[in-house]
Amino acid sequence: MFRKRPPPEEERKVRANDREYNEKFQYASNCIMTSKYNIVTFLPVNLFEQFQEVANTYFLFLLILQLIPQISSLSWFTTIVPLALVLSITAVKDATDDYFRHKSDSQVNNRQSQVLIRGSLQNEKWMNVRVGDIIKLENNQFVAADLLLLSSSEPHGLCYIETAELDGESNMKVRQSVSVTSELGDQNNLASFDGEVVCEPPNNKLDRFCGTLYWRDKKYTLSNQNMLLRGCVLRNTEACYGLVIFAGPDTKLMQNSGRTKFKRTSIDRLMNTLVLWIFGFLVCMGVILAVGNAVWEREVGFLFQSYLPWDPPVDNFLFSAFLSFWSYVIILNTVVPISLYVSVEVIRLGHSYFINWDQQMFCSQCNTPAEARTTTLNEELGQVEYIFSDKTGTLTQNIMSFNKCSINGQTYGEGSDPLGPQPKRLDFTPFNPLADPDFCFYDDTLLEAVKVGDTHTHKFFRLLSLCHTVMSEEKSEGELLYKAQSPDEGALVTAARNFGFVFRSRTPGTITTTEMGRSVTYTLLAILDFNNIRKRMSVIVRNPEGRICLYCKGADTVLLERLHPCNQELMNITSDHLNEYAADGLRTLALAYRDLSEDEWEAWSERHRIAAKAASCREDRLAAAYEQIEQDMVLLGATAIEDKLQEGVPETIAVLSLANIKIWVLTGDKQETAVNIGYSCKMLTDDMTEVFIISGHTVQSVRQELRRARDRMIEMSRTRDGKEEGVEGCFMGNGFREGQGDSRGGERQLQCPPPPPSNLMDNISGEFALVINGHSLAHALEADMETEFVSTACACKAVICCRVTPLQKAQVVEMIKKHKKAVTLAIGDGANDVSMIKSAHIGVGISGQEGIQAVLASDYSFSQFRFLQRLLLVHGRWSYLRMCRFLCYFFYKNFAFTMVHFWFGFYCGFSAQTVYDQYFITLYNIVYTSLPVLAMGIFDQDVPDQRSLEYPKLYEPGQLNLLFNKREFFICIAQGIYTSVVLFFVPCAILSDATQSTGVPLADYQTFAVTTATALVIVVSVQIALDTGFWTVINHVFVWGSLGLYFSIMLALQSQTLFGIFPNQFHFVGSAQSTLLQPVVWLTIALATAICIVPVLAFRFLKVDLKPQLSDTVRYTQLVRQKKRKPAGRSVGGAWRGVGSVSEGRLGARGSSRRSGYAFAHTEGFGELITSGKNMRLSSLAMATFASRHSSSWIDTLRRKKHSHTNTPPSASGESSPAPSCVSGSIPPLSNSSSVLCGSQDAPIEEETGAAPDTQTASTSSTQNPPAPALASEAADGSAQTLNAGVLTPAALRSQGGDSPGGWTISLGAVQEALLRWKGRASASNSPVKLAE
Repeated sequence: MFRKRPPPEEERKVRANDREYNEKFQYASNCIMTSKYNIVTFLPVNLFEQFQEVANTYFLFLLILQLIPQISSLSWFTTIVPLALVLSITAVKDATDDYFRHKSDSQVNNRQSQVLIRGSLQNEKWMNVRVGDIIKLENNQFVAADLLLLSSSEPHGLCYIETAELDGESNMKVRQSVSVTSELGDQNNLASFDGEVVCEPPNNKLDRFCGTLYWRDKKYTLSNQNMLLRGCVLRNTEACYGLVIFAGPDTKLMQNSGRTKFKRTSIDRLMNTLVLWIFGFLVCMGVILAVGNAVWEREVGFLFQSYLPWDPPVDNFLFSAFLSFWSYVIILNTVVPISLYVSVEVIRLGHSYFINWDQQMFCSQCNTPAEARTTTLNEELGQVEYIFSDKTGTLTQNIMSFNKCSINGQTYGEGSDPLGPQPKRLDFTPFNPLADPDFCFYDDTLLEAVKVGDTHTHKFFRLLSLCHTVMSEEKSEGELLYKAQSPDEGALVTAARNFGFVFRSRTPGTITTTEMGRSVTYTLLAILDFNNIRKRMSVIVRNPEGRICLYCKGADTVLLERLHPCNQELMNITSDHLNEYAADGLRTLALAYRDLSEDEWEAWSERHRIAAKAASCREDRLAAAYEQIEQDMVLLGATAIEDKLQEGVPETIAVLSLANIKIWVLTGDKQETAVNIGYSCKMLTDDMTEVFIISGHTVQSVRQELRRARDRMIEMSRTRDGKEEGVEGCFMGNGFREGQGDSRGGERQLQCPPPPPSNLMDNISGEFALVINGHSLAHALEADMETEFVSTACACKAVICCRVTPLQKAQVVEMIKKHKKAVTLAIGDGANDVSMIKSAHIGVGISGQEGIQAVLASDYSFSQFRFLQRLLLVHGRWSYLRMCRFLCYFFYKNFAFTMVHFWFGFYCGFSAQTVYDQYFITLYNIVYTSLPVLAMGIFDQDVPDQRSLEYPKLYEPGQLNLLFNKREFFICIAQGIYTSVVLFFVPCAILSDATQSTGVPLADYQTFAVTTATALVIVVSVQIALDTGFWTVINHVFVWGSLGLYFSIMLALQSQTLFGIFPNQFHFVGSAQSTLLQPVVWLTIALATAICIVPVLAFRFLKVDLKPQLSDTVRYTQLVRQKKRKPAGRSVGGAWRGVGSVSEGRLGARGSSRRSGYAFAHTEGFGELITSGKNMRLSSLAMATFASRHSSSWIDTLRRKKHSHTNTPPSASGESSPAPSCVSGSIPPLSNSSSVLCGSQDAPIEEETGAAPDTQTASTSSTQNPPAPALASEAADGSAQTLNAGVLTPAALRSQGGDSPGGWTISLGAVQEALLRWKGRASASNSPVKLAE
């Protein structure tokens, strides 16, 4: 543990099969440790963390003071017991959390691996694997460390891996060993292998590796294509061998994992500040009372010296004042009692159990409940402003399905009428014995077209069965297993299979299919491979009759440009279909073919052969050759594939957006992947004002693109709002002029004007989105670029970051935490999300298909993304509300209790005499007032959970930190001080002249103490009754039971019985009985209670009536619903679709932009891999014959694969309006420019926030649906209540009168669609729409 850390590496040297040589470099072992503590460090480290809480240090200081008898008027026992309890509870919780981390580490470290030791394979634990060992991996095994691939059971040293743990992609990737080691398949050969690798030191770059292999006096270059990284899974490969290069913490997976951080909530941090302030206030009070003591002792006290001398240590009035100061510090410390922190921990524990017990967050499919893995962050769930989400496995299921298609102008697979009978799933088995039983399709007209032999339909599915790079494995007759490089390509081939065109097998030169039951073998002449620039792939085949045909599929934006002019009419029809598919969030793909003559093929083949063998510019020459042949094609149709989202994802994103939560998608996938999922999730819509793509490769180009985006936002916002003069002043003054982004050049590009003011960017109106690539993000995250990136990205409604590494995910989160000071939440399901989850304020793990690493690193976990909606809007909001109410009340009741001592000091000669009986002081926070406030902190709620989901705007007070802040704190202590003044001076004034019925005066100390204590308990009990918004049986029992318990305990402690047993301990004998029998005492208590409570009641009544909060409005609707619900009435539920129907109907009119889903996770180079035959098992004769005719440079193509993509970004809902800001217009296709999508600007709905004159009624005539309820402002009280993001005001709801049950079940989704309809009508007339009564 205390071993000296080796110096930083400049390069790494590894020799195979030589542990002695490698150990002298002190490389890390393969043992990993994600835990924070061990047995030795737990106690000191945990105590150090806990005493970072200012309150714990404060109580430790008080404990030390109480151990000094000269100044302590309270026993040290009253402080040390609760302090030890708090520290112990927190320590046990932290130890439990860390135990599970140790357990997870142990499971991983004890996995078995086959290590080649002295010529034989031996099973070793992962933790015992060392750098330089040779490991054997078998199919479906996890890679134990970062390995250099030496050999494989596959031809040419190939192996296939899945990298979901690293980058979230579940598609297979190919790796190849160096040719010289690929022949070392035998254990004896590998045992004698003594090659030495010299490479880069450990780093976190997943896509880069530089090294050299030295063996037999030769050297071989190594790249990332030769590496198998820890966290990957070996797939479709029987076995392979690898040399350990990096182990344990040096592996790229662990380098990207981030450190476990100690997380505190914003309330905890505020509490630390408030405790310091309170301590300062306590010191001030102590100083005032100490000065008073000095003055009194000097002026008056000397008169009592003869019979009340000072205690021995005290010899003058100054020393007396000094001791008095510390005595008052101890007495007044109850302004922040340690019971506060005990109660906070109990409340948080209760909230965690509510999350664990929530049946609506239980997934029955996987039998997984939600789990709060920490108890310290619950209230932070109610303050989230930014959500950072992974894509694969978090938003999607990564399951592709063939959804719709268009063939020769006819569309198939249309969805059924949701109100009509549901279609029956087609059974393909009678028609095709080779059909995949899991394939789902519902439109029987397409199957009938295939059965009757429709030529176009047959050509369509023939293309799908031939134009791909899928490998087929037939385990038994008719049992086909497709190995697709990307899941969407597998879905297309499976669709062709079910409709009678079954891909059976391939060789490097042939493709065998079964077409309508007849086996057909095509000669594969060429594969025109896919890349991100071409966005298409083609195959050229010769059928058994000798005809040559080119089949092409690709993005419609590039394929439609290459059609023969005779296709114009069909192209127009198909384009309409493509628009419909894209509008539904489906990934579209166009299909075309071209018949080639023998002469055309021969001429082109020669050109292709020359290009393929070119020494320079090979890729450019091949692209030109492909471009030449892919012309004048005939359009066949289009396909539409759905990447199945997790259940409820669009609805969840819509609701969270209405709650003013911005969602950023951080994914390792390509832009096409992320963008299309953005559309499927409704994060991106065709109605967005504009979408920007940042794809620069240099710092300067990224800076330019970000500034052009900001210029465009300001310009569009200015045009949209019509605020030409106001915005132009800021616009011009900051160097952002219209058109500047397009005309900059030369030296202008090097200027670095500051970004526009944050308030200007914050007030941007319009729906913008931003997409940024990983290489551009690397520049944007540099120190001098962060502000540029944050100001641009945070002005957008949605942001998608593509091709990001796990470390970049964490850096983005840290950047937002640093610059926006906002609460962040990260959610993911894979090991590549761990660093992001640890960096965010709150980490949420999805227990999905990618292991449990994300869950183990998370603070909360569940099985589906849709549960995040309930976690935040219900549990998070309630936790924040409860904690804030608890803290406000706790500070109030303790200031009311403690400040009485301060006022009493002026009447007792500043002698540190307490007002109350010592047992009352001890029991006040432990017994008399603890349970009611606990009940409120655990069970209270302002509105039911259904209303929290229906009105997401209820979430905003938490984001703005409105319920507990410094202002609310001062209001609470002001109320507490006011109460203490009333509780002291009212009894003091009344009892000073009061007498008993017998004539005995009541102005004695014990009567005053009992009266004040009783009034205090009653006042704080009535106050918590007013503060409680949701009453349960437990609340009633605790509130009224605590009041009864006070009287019972007081009468018992002041009884003759206890006094007889302990005469020195109970000095208030008989005081309670004699005091409480006096009517004047009860009148005094009643008067004090009224003076304390009536102003509070009046203030709250006026506040609710004159300035109601949204929660007040929602509660009002609840009361109206309960009182005026009628059994019959016209329901508007059918006419208004709620949030749950977002997936059925789009949020706005369909636009004209098309998004191709091809190459969803495709990698360039597989075409050449297939035609080279290197991934096929052929006989040696066939391989020898074939290898002589084909190039072996496919791996070079893989190494030089490009990362230029086209993108489309996401849109979160606006802050004040749930509807998209514009109705879609004609939108151009995506391009790699900074500004990509632009829609028509429509007149916005006017929002009114203050007093307003009579408003006009919007025209809401409808042909089919019942009229929507009027959402109105009520002018009667002089202030207009408006519709703001689905907010229904009391006035608006009063106007409804509760005529029908359906009228009261309008959700925000309904309001959202109503806004869109009204907005569409308003746009048609080019006039603003006011929603009025």
